[in-house]
Amino acid sequence: MHSIYKTVISTAALCAGLFAVPLAVAEEATGIGAAVFDIKGDLVRPEGFRQWVFIGAPLTPNALNKGGAAFPEFHYVYVNPDAFAVYQRTGTFPDGTVVAKELVLLKPGEHPDGSSDAPSGRGYFADKYNGMDVMVKDSKRFSATSGWGFFNFGHHAPPYSETSTAAPAASCATCHQANAQKDMLFTQFYPILQ
Repeated sequence: MHSIYKTVISTAALCAGLFAVPLAVAEEATGIGAAVFDIKGDLVRPEGFRQWVFIGAPLTPNALNKGGAAFPEFHYVYVNPDAFAVYQRTGTFPDGTVVAKELVLLKPGEHPDGSSDAPSGRGYFADKYNGMDVMVKDSKRFSATSGWGFFNFGHHAPPYSETSTAAPAASCATCHQANAQKDMLFTQFYPILQ
C-alpha cells in the first residue's frame, strides 16, 4: 500500500511538472506587453513608462552636430519590464515589447560646445521633458516595417498626445533598418542590452 501511494504521488508530481512548463510558455507568449490600441488602431500613450526598465540615455546635442541635430536632447529610453525579462533570458525581444523614448532638453550651456560647469565637472545636464516616441514589436501588425511600429506623441513639452498613428516607414523604420545593431534596436548604444 505504501509503495502504491508513492507511485501515485510521483505520477501526480510528474504530470504537474509537465503541464506547468507549457502554461508558463503560453503565458510568456501571450501575456507580454504594454501596448494598447484604440478602435481606430492608434496606439494609446503608455502610462507609467518612467517606472519601466531604464536602458540608457544617449545624447546628440546641437553643439556637437553643427547646430542641426535631429534630436538635440537626451533620449531617456525605457522598456516594459515583462518584455525585458524575456530579453534577459533569450536575447530576443518578444512580440508585445514596448520601447518608450522620452526626449529631455539640456540645461542651457555656458560654453561654446553647449556644456556647463557643475560640482561634478563640466558636462551636459538634463532640464525639461520635450517629446515622446514609442516603438512596439508586433510581427504581424507591423510586418512591413520589420515587425516594429513607430509612434510619435509630440516633439514638445508635455502634455503629449493621447494617441498616435503608426509613422510611415520613411520617418523611422528605414533609419532603424539601416543602422540598428539588433532587431531594429540600437543595442550598440545600450550596455545593458549587450
